[in-house]
Amino acid sequence: MSTIRIQRRFRGPPTSGNGGYVAGLVAAALGGTNATVTLQAPPPLDHDLTLTTEDALATLVEGDKVIVTAASEPVEVAVPPPPSLQGAKDAEPRYVGHSYHNFPGCFVCGPERDSSDGMRIFPGTVGDEASQVAATWTPDDTLADEDGTVRPEFVWAALDCPGYFAAEDKAGRALLGKMSATIKRPVHVGEELIVTGWPIDSTGRKHRVGSALHSADGELVAAATAVWITVEDVEKAA
Repeated sequence: MSTIRIQRRFRGPPTSGNGGYVAGLVAAALGGTNATVTLQAPPPLDHDLTLTTEDALATLVEGDKVIVTAASEPVEVAVPPPPSLQGAKDAEPRYVGHSYHNFPGCFVCGPERDSSDGMRIFPGTVGDEASQVAATWTPDDTLADEDGTVRPEFVWAALDCPGYFAAEDKAGRALLGKMSATIKRPVHVGEELIVTGWPIDSTGRKHRVGSALHSADGELVAAATAVWITVEDVEKAA
């Protein structure tokens, strides 16, 4: 059992943690990879939360309220071929978040965040058969351990928002409900990566998407699937 606090820096909506970051934080208690995480309530900022693990399960609670649950399990993702590094860079100006964003202060994809404070991953349309969006990401040393290895919660965070923007036209205002991720190898500070997201299917308010990280030469580094849930009132949900 341990106590954690989600710092305001790592917010998604104004009053709650970025879903991918929080999912990765809980998954890290299970090894950081090959896990499925379910967000049952918006993760509050700057509150003492209790993280418990038992066998292959982890739970994050605030008092008696369950915020997040996680389970270790194999994760397989069918990943479409990514664009080239230059293709991903070319897609970034087409990021819809440049013109309108529900959460412009999001740690991962918020255009209001400074490069020294946010991840600034801005996935724009690629125009391929998989309907992918793509961007680039170069992690800095504030996201890493002393040996320069990026911590798993930030890899999960990088996989989070690109999936949403692949389904943004159908999902509208939405929050992350569930995420499954696998990390194939360590990510290092200063490594230039291709980030992609693609839609899988939509049923009612639920939208299933995929996302991936590739090296500059196309090696698969990490991948995820996620379910985003359309919400009527983002402020109340957050």
